[in-house]
Order: sequence, then C-alpha cells, then structure tokens
Amino acid sequence: MTGAPVATPAAPAALAPLSEPADEDLELLLLIRHFESKLLDLFGQGALNGTTHTCLGQEYVPVSLRPLLDERDYVFSNHRGHGHYLSRYRDPAGLLAEIMGRQGAVCSGVGGSQHILRDRYLSTGVQGESLPVAVGVGLHQVRAEPGALVCAFIGDGTWGEGSVYEALNMAQLWRVPLLVAVEHNGIAQSTPAEANMAGTVAGRAAAFGVRHHKVESVDVNVIRTELAPLLGQVRAERAPLVVEFATHRVGPHSKGDDTRPRVQVDRAREHDWYGRYRTAFPEQFERWDAKIRAEVDEIARDVAGRPPAVWSGSCE
Repeated sequence: MTGAPVATPAAPAALAPLSEPADEDLELLLLIRHFESKLLDLFGQGALNGTTHTCLGQEYVPVSLRPLLDERDYVFSNHRGHGHYLSRYRDPAGLLAEIMGRQGAVCSGVGGSQHILRDRYLSTGVQGESLPVAVGVGLHQVRAEPGALVCAFIGDGTWGEGSVYEALNMAQLWRVPLLVAVEHNGIAQSTPAEANMAGTVAGRAAAFGVRHHKVESVDVNVIRTELAPLLGQVRAERAPLVVEFATHRVGPHSKGDDTRPRVQVDRAREHDWYGRYRTAFPEQFERWDAKIRAEVDEIARDVAGRPPAVWSGSCE
C-alpha cells in the first residue's frame, strides 16, 4: 500500500520476568529459530527457489500450543507456517527437503514452503482459505470424534478476507469446536494494521458472539496456564474461540523484503523471546543453542546433497 503511514505494533505494557522453560520447549523454540535463519542463509546462497515466509519472533506461539493440542485435532496453517509444522512433527529434515525439492520431502517437493499436507495438518498460502474448511472439519469432528477441536492459524492481515467472517458466523451458529490462533504482528506484508483494520480483533469476534482472549506474554508456561482452561471449554462446549497473540515479527516479510524502518525492527527485537530467554537463563540457553544450531547445519548439508524428489502421486 503506497504511502501508508508507518506504525509500531502494540507492545506489552511491561516486560515481565520469564519463567524457566522446560528443556524440550527451549529445544523446540531454538529448532524453529535456527531452521528459519538457515532458510534465509540458503536463499542468500541461491540454494532455494521460489519464496518463503519465516516466523522469526513468533516461534513461541505454536510451541506454547503444542501440548494443548492432541493427535485427534486438526491444524490448519498459513503461508508463515514452518513453526506450526515443526511444533506438530519436529521434522526439520522432511520440511527442508520439501522446500528444496529433495528426496525425503513431506509432499515429494510439490508443496514447497507454503502448501503442505500431512495427516491432520494442512497449510496454504491463500489468505483466509483455511477457516471455512476448518469449520467443515470441525463439524465432522463433532459427529465423529467428540472432544476434538480444529486449530486454524491466521495473521492480522487475514481479517481483510470475507471468508473469515463467514467462518466465524457458521462456527458460532453451528457450535463448532474451532480455535482461531491470530498471530498479530502488526503488519500485513508492508501495510501496518492501523492502516488496514478498522476496530479491533476483539470487536470483530464479538460481533458474532465469539469469545476472544488476548495473549501479551512470550512465556510459554504463562501462555499455557492462560489457555488450557479456555481450550478445554472449546472442546467441552463446542464453542469457537479467537486467541489473539500480540507478537512481533523480527525477520522480513519474505526473504529480504523488510520495509519497516530500523527503529521499528529494533523495537521488535527488544521483545523477542530469543534474547530474553538468553539473558534470563544463560547457561541452559547456550547449551541448547549451540546444540540445535549444529543440528540444523548438519540437516542442511544432508538435505542439500540428496537427489531431487520424485512425485509419488500422494502426500501420504
């Protein structure tokens, strides 16, 4: 959007102390961070084709939700979905092979960075497409597997799509166990939320009678404590829920196309979980950081040396 005013994403009022993360949570957070950073390095080397959208700064969102979702639940991801996939499966080699079109790819290399199907996980680069499908799947879950839910990840920019409102309307009317996880990083590609969204996410959810909860923290333990009872209600009461994560994207929109002024990027980095956990728990952090960085480097070398993937006719 040419000439749009530049605004700084809303930030938490204060940076509360972080609680000590479990090793498995820190390991997963760092896996996603170094995987995404490696992708940008590979693009810079000319080793990748097409495009990709990293979730740098937002890794804690799917990691926080990971133990609150079970294998019966469906997960619908979006264009910025590597962290969602890795939180679900911890399969960096399969995902990188998919992005690079190498053997061992999740979908034989035909889905690339944005379009992945595996079991009950689906990602798409089409904004808003997943929500109506998620409602239909949720209706199936009500009949076939009561107590299961459907989680759909969207960004703040996706609220410009009419399908979002159709889906919320149906989900509330038909009592669908739908969790809409909104990763609100304050900017849709290059347009600040203030320039493209009138009102608030909470107000738009309220228009359909859908419950809304806003998460300000980056602490995975705090987030789970907040959300566990709410997701329990989604399952038990078949009531849709919009959870809005006030997050920060510290990387570019796609590859190197970050249009934000430096001061805005610096502000996002001040709130980044990576630096905050490193400062709060240096010994634990450095131990896992070095280990996971080396693991991702080795995976990248291995995948780059594989022959091209061959389409098998199915992603399963």
